[in-house]
Amino acid sequence: MDDHVVPGEPPDRPEPDWATDERSTLLQYLQYYRTTLERQAFGLTDEQAATATVAPSMLTMTGLIRHMTDVERNWFRRCFNAEAVEPAYFSDERPDGDLEVDAQLSLAGTLAAWRAEIELCDQIAARVTEMGTLAAGRSRHGHRPNMRWVLVHMIEEYARHCGHGDLIRERIDGATDL
Repeated sequence: MDDHVVPGEPPDRPEPDWATDERSTLLQYLQYYRTTLERQAFGLTDEQAATATVAPSMLTMTGLIRHMTDVERNWFRRCFNAEAVEPAYFSDERPDGDLEVDAQLSLAGTLAAWRAEIELCDQIAARVTEMGTLAAGRSRHGHRPNMRWVLVHMIEEYARHCGHGDLIRERIDGATDL
């Protein structure tokens, strides 16, 4: 059994402002849900984070974080910024590669890779002050979303997967309200 646990305290999660501009609202909600996912993983061992607890789903906390690493990379870097970067974990040969995990995977390493990707994606979002700015690249379906769409989609992705994280975490150790 792997006893590696991410050290420290769970990250603070400030509530988004109640009355601010559109861009700030979207960025604050995105950060809120990112922090929620990180809090859900806090205190788990590598083995716990790699355990699928809601059968028949293969979802795990490590898998969710890996998946969101690829989602961040896809929408901000590959689509919006038109960077020629490959997905971090999945491929045509392994379409579920982001979700395929085992207890040997380091949760701390997975979180570090996710945070590094977020840092790059936040730099892209910081340069775009007009929410109607169109992506330089295209989605896999050929669409050119604007930054508003990308941010709303990212919030939607995180909100959905944080719901999964709630179920996974509660099944692991009963933790709720993370």
